[in-house]
Amino acid sequence: MDLAFCTGAQSCWNRKRLFPKCSHKVESMKLSKISWSAEALIVCFNGTKGPGPTPEEQPHNPPSTKLYTWHNAVRQVPFSWQLPNPDSSIGLPDGESKSGMQKELVLSSTGGNITFVAKVCGESLLKKPTIRWFKGKWMDLASKSGKHLQLKEHYDRNTKIYTFEMHIIAAKANFAGGYRCEVTSRDKFDSCNFELTVHGNSTDGGEDSGELDFSALLKKRSVSTEPDVDVWEILHNAPPSEYEKIAFQYGITDLRGMLKRLKKMKKEEKKSAAFLKKLDPAYQIEKGHKIKMQIEVANPDAEVKWLKNGQEIQPTGRYIFESIGNKRFLTINNCSLADDAAYTCMVGDEKSFTELFVKEPPVLIVRNLEDQMVMKGERVEFECEVSEEGAQVKWEKDGVELTRDESFKYRFKKDGCKHVLIINEATKEDSGHYRVKTNGGQSLAELLVQEKDLEVYQSIADLTVKAKDQAVFKCEVSDENVKGVWYKNGVEVKADARTHITHIGRIHKLTIDDVRPEDEGDYTFVPEGYAFNLSAKLNFLDPPKIHLDCMGKTADSTILVVAGNKLRLDVPITGDPAPTVVWTKAEKVVTDSGGRVHVESTKGHCIFTIEGAERQDEGVYSVIVRNPAGEDTADINVKVVDVPDPPQAPRILSVGEDSCVVQWDPPLFDGGQPVLGYVLERKKKKSYRWMRLNFDPYKETTYEAKRMIEGMAYEMRVYAVNAIGMSRPSAASEPFVPVGDEPIGLCVDDISDTTISLKWRTPEKVGSAGIDGYGVEYCKEGSNSPKKGDQKGNKFPSADEWIPAFEGLTERTSVIIRDLPTGERMQFRVRAFNVAGPSPPATLPQAITIREIMQRPKIWIPRNLRQTLIKKVGETVNLVIPFQGKPRPKLTWTKNGEPLDPKQVSVRNSDTDSILFIRKTERKDSGVYELQVQIENVEDKASVTIQIVDLPGAPQNLKVADVWGFNVALEWKLPKDNGNCDIIGYTIQKADKKTMEWYTVFEQYRRTNCVVSDLIMGNEYIFRVFSMNMVGLSTEPCLSKDSAYIQKTGIMYKPPSYKDHDFSEAPKFTRPLVNRSVISGYNATLSCSVRGIPKPKITWYKNKMDISNEAKYRMFSEQGVLTLEIRKPCPFDGGVYTCKAVNASGEDTVECKLEVRYVSQCAFQRS
Repeated sequence: MDLAFCTGAQSCWNRKRLFPKCSHKVESMKLSKISWSAEALIVCFNGTKGPGPTPEEQPHNPPSTKLYTWHNAVRQVPFSWQLPNPDSSIGLPDGESKSGMQKELVLSSTGGNITFVAKVCGESLLKKPTIRWFKGKWMDLASKSGKHLQLKEHYDRNTKIYTFEMHIIAAKANFAGGYRCEVTSRDKFDSCNFELTVHGNSTDGGEDSGELDFSALLKKRSVSTEPDVDVWEILHNAPPSEYEKIAFQYGITDLRGMLKRLKKMKKEEKKSAAFLKKLDPAYQIEKGHKIKMQIEVANPDAEVKWLKNGQEIQPTGRYIFESIGNKRFLTINNCSLADDAAYTCMVGDEKSFTELFVKEPPVLIVRNLEDQMVMKGERVEFECEVSEEGAQVKWEKDGVELTRDESFKYRFKKDGCKHVLIINEATKEDSGHYRVKTNGGQSLAELLVQEKDLEVYQSIADLTVKAKDQAVFKCEVSDENVKGVWYKNGVEVKADARTHITHIGRIHKLTIDDVRPEDEGDYTFVPEGYAFNLSAKLNFLDPPKIHLDCMGKTADSTILVVAGNKLRLDVPITGDPAPTVVWTKAEKVVTDSGGRVHVESTKGHCIFTIEGAERQDEGVYSVIVRNPAGEDTADINVKVVDVPDPPQAPRILSVGEDSCVVQWDPPLFDGGQPVLGYVLERKKKKSYRWMRLNFDPYKETTYEAKRMIEGMAYEMRVYAVNAIGMSRPSAASEPFVPVGDEPIGLCVDDISDTTISLKWRTPEKVGSAGIDGYGVEYCKEGSNSPKKGDQKGNKFPSADEWIPAFEGLTERTSVIIRDLPTGERMQFRVRAFNVAGPSPPATLPQAITIREIMQRPKIWIPRNLRQTLIKKVGETVNLVIPFQGKPRPKLTWTKNGEPLDPKQVSVRNSDTDSILFIRKTERKDSGVYELQVQIENVEDKASVTIQIVDLPGAPQNLKVADVWGFNVALEWKLPKDNGNCDIIGYTIQKADKKTMEWYTVFEQYRRTNCVVSDLIMGNEYIFRVFSMNMVGLSTEPCLSKDSAYIQKTGIMYKPPSYKDHDFSEAPKFTRPLVNRSVISGYNATLSCSVRGIPKPKITWYKNKMDISNEAKYRMFSEQGVLTLEIRKPCPFDGGVYTCKAVNASGEDTVECKLEVRYVSQCAFQRS
């Protein structure tokens, strides 16, 4: 249904067709999918509250009611304003804003309470929508919250629905009027309008008078089935005190406007001299009917003019003018909506005004849609017939409105009362249910689209041919009767002298002789009757060519470029089709990666550019141009010259009192030009100022620096110089300072077949520069040099024969050297290093033979495992058994002499211990676990006993042995299953068969028989027994098969009757919640205690939102103590938490604030 309103003046808004030339903007509205509800609590005039209207009485419930369009008049013909089906909606084009409007009439008595509820689905919203409540068109009710108006909101996390409520408390007569609710979320918008009518005694004053007053929007409607009456005549004859009552009775929406016009009419009646009887104030007629307007003029010969919306009416077949004596008539035949307007009759300068309201009847569907089944690609037409020509209908597919899109998929056709939906070339996606809707009904039909399968055995392929060759496109389909059409670039191909089209069986051919350049293009074969095609491309070839001569250089020329400058290679090329260009360097393709290298191809040229050439850009570049006709290649040698690389870090060969000898290696790259020499600089270690030692390039790589201060630490660096310039400085040398003493106490800590462990102590004297680390070296005995030795005759090898045990230095005073040859005699030495270099070495007094010393295996059982290890079913067993032995022994685990089951038991061994792990124990895991450690023929064993215990079974055969007086003797037998441990007792309970409430008689009772005493006469008892072991009570009890009846003796006692005391009590929190500040990532709890009878229902809220069903929270209640556990809270979980207790006697709430602090990992490390 097409709803529209004017956003201009109030007079235009109520009736858009009354002033068709108004300049105000008219917007289309869409019935929103937001759920709206209103509840009115009627309050009687004596002040007592009455029940609200039942759902059957609410005006928006009946689905069969009609919604009149906005141009219907309500001034003379009262009607019931009710909501249509909420599913009906009008679609807007994509990209436009969508809004919704519902019109609802809510009735309430003075003093009643009204609640309006708006629900917004938040599944597709990124954040909470913004809602605004208005009265009239401009009054924002957010500023009116107070005694009579309250705004609330709520969010349901399960359904993801936002609920917004507006409560009007103790409604007054001046609260009546039009209201609007607007919902906004980023680029989405929706709104709803509704009316509130408050009936009862009107109050003109009071402390709250005018709080929500917006009388310009007061609209009241009523429901009536009485025949049409002249409301203008009733208002004209009624006293002013009866105006509001008449407006409510006849559904007048613009009472103020009617009263103004009525006042004007009374004035005109006094002044009129040309009219004996004027036009009625308003007329109402059904669409398609005839209406006759009559006036009486004072002069029978007077001429009259009839105007419609200010424009003169000319007599036609529909407009008939009649003149009979003093009477003048205007007859309008077959009234349409265009006749809904203001009419004027003029006699000279005097005028008589009236308004004509044309009421549009509901449009009914006379002939319904029919289900259809079509083949894919066929045309589909859904046709229906409505009761009125030119009526507006709405088409939907599966509940979604259909519109005219850019592809013209759907077409809508009107032919009188017939409405047709046309679908061109139906596809499988078009299958579904199609619905047509009017304001008076709807019709539904189903569309099924089936495919005709055509198989392609051979598709046409792209062809690349040279001039004067033959091109043949060939395809084969499954149906030999299928014909087809060939297209070139979308234009049908016709056969001629060079072009031949053939169809033999399932094969279709297109042959082109003597191919020319104009034959190049896209060729397509389209089978008739099928919605697909086969496409291929014909390419015409011209071999590519590179023209380097146009640059003035040969193909093998060399191009020099200085590092940092721009290199641009512009190579002319030809070829058809346009050849593809590939630049390569060292057989690797160079691409335009968005950095310094740019590759560009234009018509006739290929350009290769390097921004800021670098050293690695040097080399031979190959440009390859190719197309389907061939390829061409040319090489260009590019040489990049630059300053040389910095030399290696200088080395200090020797240090004197005021000099040093420094040496360095030449740079790895000379920059493409010979190195002319070097420049040296030195500085003090603690200074930032470098001093140059030579100004002319020094050609050697060894230099003696002099004139240094004794005891001061220095650093050196070197520059390399070539014809381009000076390189960057080398890394600084190690500072040179006096060398300290050698390490002391070098000895062997441990040894094996391939490893040795050494340890030593720090030198006795350490220089001012300290020690940076230790270097350990070794060599074989016999490879040493006889040139050096000590006083005892021990020979020391030369420096070239020592092998470093590891790379770099170690700061520790012990080291393990691995991968040594077994059985060899080796020498070892240790030197201390600092910034000045190595110290004298510390060596072992004699060579060491690399051979492991055997150690007997031994198992060390921990003290807690020397007795039986008892675990409950489901617990974890983790045994760590240390041992010793060299070489590494062989470990074997067994259980009761049998190998372990790897699915149940996991074992992990290391050099010093063995770990046995059972993740989840079972009863069958009980037993003796034995560990065997073996080295060759020597072994050691140790065992660990594990006992897995469980709850016991129920006792057996519980029976009543005897009954005497107030006593009962019971007997039972031991349970079949003791849970793999001893039974430590039994728990005996009794229950009266009347109440069946169990009470414990004995706990941890050790015997299998007992006597239950102090029983009550006249009661019949049954008994049950639980067995108990170290784990706990059995899950199931043993019930007595027979009951015991305690006989009554003596005088019957009749107990007095007492009135039951009412112990009910409203909930009350005895201990409130306390504000807390917790750390993010650690579980937090909030606790309070409550008292109430009966036990109250507890609900937890966060920021007034129910969190009972949230997985992040756990709620506990034990003996009135309530606990809320928040699992690993984050800063988002901070806020106000509320606990609410409710029972039949009342309710109570407490709340607290929770702050979640985020603490970084660095803070934990510092703490």
